[in-house]
Amino acid sequence: MDRFDAAFFGISPREAELMDPQQRLMLEVVWSAIEDAGYRPTELAGKRVGVFVAATNSDYLEVQRAAGRGTEGHTITGAALSIIPNRISYLLDLRGPSIAVDTACSGSLTAVHQACAALRDGTCDVAIAGGVSLILSPAVYEALSAGEMLSPDGRCKTFDSRADGYVRGEGAGVVLLKPNGPAQRDGDAVHAVIKAVAVNHGGRTTSLTAPNPDAQADLLVEAYRAADVPPETVGYIEAHGTGTALGDPIETTGLSTAFRRLRAERGTQAAPGCAIGSVKTNIGHLEAAAGIAGLFKVVLALQHGTIPASLHFQERNPYLELDGGPFEVAATPGPGHGPALPPAANCPDAVGSALSASAGPTRTSCWRNRTCRTPARSVQLSNCSCSPPAPRRRCGTPPSGSQTT
Repeated sequence: MDRFDAAFFGISPREAELMDPQQRLMLEVVWSAIEDAGYRPTELAGKRVGVFVAATNSDYLEVQRAAGRGTEGHTITGAALSIIPNRISYLLDLRGPSIAVDTACSGSLTAVHQACAALRDGTCDVAIAGGVSLILSPAVYEALSAGEMLSPDGRCKTFDSRADGYVRGEGAGVVLLKPNGPAQRDGDAVHAVIKAVAVNHGGRTTSLTAPNPDAQADLLVEAYRAADVPPETVGYIEAHGTGTALGDPIETTGLSTAFRRLRAERGTQAAPGCAIGSVKTNIGHLEAAAGIAGLFKVVLALQHGTIPASLHFQERNPYLELDGGPFEVAATPGPGHGPALPPAANCPDAVGSALSASAGPTRTSCWRNRTCRTPARSVQLSNCSCSPPAPRRRCGTPPSGSQTT
């Protein structure tokens, strides 16, 4: 956070100092995502590119006040969550909608949902969607600890009988989205295709933060109907999976109910070997960025043909509704050691799913692999992205015999 290259983005040192590090991090992440998609950020300037960013906590203003700093002009814009997407749009000259999203830990998938809707209705031609969450103050930790919501040992034990609370994590991530037709036409590097995205709310439940398994089932059924994906072809479900004694069983009940309904509609039998897991066991709960982290895991599983293990799993929570259904916890990774997807090159239609929920709102998305078969080449590309010229010269000496452009 303290290594932010303010000059690269044309920001003064003083303004950068007063900017929430979440703003700084998202600028860097968005720039990298655009380059990963095969574009130069300057190519998108002036274009109808939407930006949808989820953020919930803003600890930085509290940090500044604790340090005795007064309020300045840059303090307000530096602390406001609404400025995170707007600063991106401003600095990159992006002319589509620029929207901040706050639905707690379903935020980043809500941002993806809004981005997909904007692409469908023609509000923008390209969309950038994701979320960010950084922990800069102990205040939220103290509140969650007082409510006994955190795991005492700092390990997320999703679906395990020892599940005793969630584990906070930090991170940021975005995806660059484009309608599939134009993406194929333009020769874009497509990592995966979103078949459907759905959103709903659990309504009135036993408490404000308790999920509703019936609403979760309705959401999954809606998404899979829209995607026209047979449930027996689903190889993996990336669950919300916070590692709580209450939430994990409710989520598996919703999953099992949804798949029973989908199979009944199609007249098909349960297919064994659909793995479920949660990236929160690997990196913690990224809160506003939790959904996008799970989405990344799904896409990587599709590309590599292997489902990563859900960590800290020893014994299944006895209250999970998994018996007689297709689901099994992805306790070990890789072919021959547990649930696995066929290699991406041989299975272009492998399907993954991501689910996130908090205090009622739930989001789900269905994905298909779109990895292209690429023949082996004797020429390898080494990327170097620097600006202005002076740092570019420090990027390194090209390998012997290489060509530069």
